[in-house]
Amino acid sequence: MRQRRLGELTTSALGLGCMGLSQGYGPVDEDDAIALVRSALDQGVRLLDTAMSYGQGHNERLLARAIAGRRDEVTLATKFGIVRTGDGVHLDGRPEHVRGHCEESLSRLGVDALDLYYLHRVDPEIPVAETLGAMADLVREGKVRNLGLSEVTPGQLEQAVAVHPVAAVQFEWSLLWRDPELDLVPAARRLGVGLVPYSPLGRGLLTATLTPETAPESAFRRDDPRFRGDELDANLRQARRLHALAAELGCTAGQLALAWLLAQGEDVVPIPGTRNLARLAENIAAADLALSTSDLRSLDGTTWAGDRRSFAVPATTRRV
Repeated sequence: MRQRRLGELTTSALGLGCMGLSQGYGPVDEDDAIALVRSALDQGVRLLDTAMSYGQGHNERLLARAIAGRRDEVTLATKFGIVRTGDGVHLDGRPEHVRGHCEESLSRLGVDALDLYYLHRVDPEIPVAETLGAMADLVREGKVRNLGLSEVTPGQLEQAVAVHPVAAVQFEWSLLWRDPELDLVPAARRLGVGLVPYSPLGRGLLTATLTPETAPESAFRRDDPRFRGDELDANLRQARRLHALAAELGCTAGQLALAWLLAQGEDVVPIPGTRNLARLAENIAAADLALSTSDLRSLDGTTWAGDRRSFAVPATTRRV
């Protein structure tokens, strides 16, 4: 697979988002999940994205098994800051807790260092610069090689970069949710920060396989305005249009959606997730799909409906 750069970090053009192997989309057999991760590595995927909160540590322990003996093939990224306990979910960006979170992730992953360590969400009680200062200490100690942020505002990104270089910013970006193009994308490029879109397939909607009956099956869709009522109906119509255009180009709707995102710049590394080996191969093939100016113009003219819902994100309402 072709390589791209996130700041000073070089990795594969597509990564693998691993959250769904532990939460959000129903149960999955652990051996099947490990086989899927190893298949991704076999096909050239290098960036594996996880977090301490995914399955309350299960996802990191799963990846430890999957990458055993193959650490040199992996760009390993994890995140901290979302804490799940019996009392619910809360944010923790306190500087005095950063090292502990990191060392626990290192232990679960069975590695000595992380290639990319993200602050998963900014703690509203802690200035982001203070959290980044503690993260920078991990770089100096060799526990972490590159720093990242997830779901931040342009101002927060500027404050962080003033403390230490940031390799990547992760955020929801796809044909279904394009608001970051108005502010965060240009700010990151001005600051030399790479772009890592999560949910690049619109939580499954852009594969053109969802129906009004299946869309609410996942908790990650059920409470999201884009997957309810008139908004869902409008989006399913657009998904059918996407499918028709993909058929003309000889690819799937999901491949077309990923190719569109990859065409937005060489600093873009999407991390689609899947639990299906055939869908994994389909996603990876999208990295070789070239779109014409006319194709991109047609996709840019597509209008999707509804605001979004996601935990502790800075923007949930569509802007004009």
